[in-house]
Amino acid sequence: MIRVLIADDQPLVRRGLALILAPDPAFEVVGEAEDGARAVALAHELRPDVVVMDIRMPVLDGVQATEELARTLPESRVLALSTFDMDEYVVAALRAGAYGFLPKDISPEELIAAVHTVHTGEAAVAPRLLTRLISTYVRSSARPRPAATATAPDGLTPRELEIWQLMATGLDNAEIAGDLEISVSTVKNHITGVFTKLGVRDRAQAVIAAYESGLVAAGHRSG
Repeated sequence: MIRVLIADDQPLVRRGLALILAPDPAFEVVGEAEDGARAVALAHELRPDVVVMDIRMPVLDGVQATEELARTLPESRVLALSTFDMDEYVVAALRAGAYGFLPKDISPEELIAAVHTVHTGEAAVAPRLLTRLISTYVRSSARPRPAATATAPDGLTPRELEIWQLMATGLDNAEIAGDLEISVSTVKNHITGVFTKLGVRDRAQAVIAAYESGLVAAGHRSG
């Protein structure tokens, strides 16, 4: 059973999220918090597996609460929510340590799937949605550099650098495999190497790092 804490300053939203998750036998909604400070306190008390965290809340906002939980209670993984998918605070939440984010107008099925995904330690962010968000809010003055000629940071091989760039432009693993004519399992192995050498936890943080390094510039798209 996945223990879930819900944090949102709107009682109706909290109740709605709880009503979506509670009937599923895979979940136990262990608590609700009306602000970020309360969310942090309850997380330490209740030790949930996943915290569904609204970004904009009083007292302590969702970004600050996420950063605090990532630092002090990393086993409680944060899934951030935002009213809009184009929201600069969501990028801040990913930087702070959230395992993913969703807009609040998602379907119940998408919420359930995302909580499951975050619980496994994966990033619950659609690659193209993540790319669109970051290309809006993470600005780089550098032009995108060809992977073959770019300087590989932290010992990345030319192939890892190429895969990092394709990942940052919005391709999923199957699309990368098709583009490079290699197997999906080989792509996954290279991505693991990219994460390790960049010192990032997941795909979301790797894409942010690509924009901030200048490997991919804001607005750049594959193809």
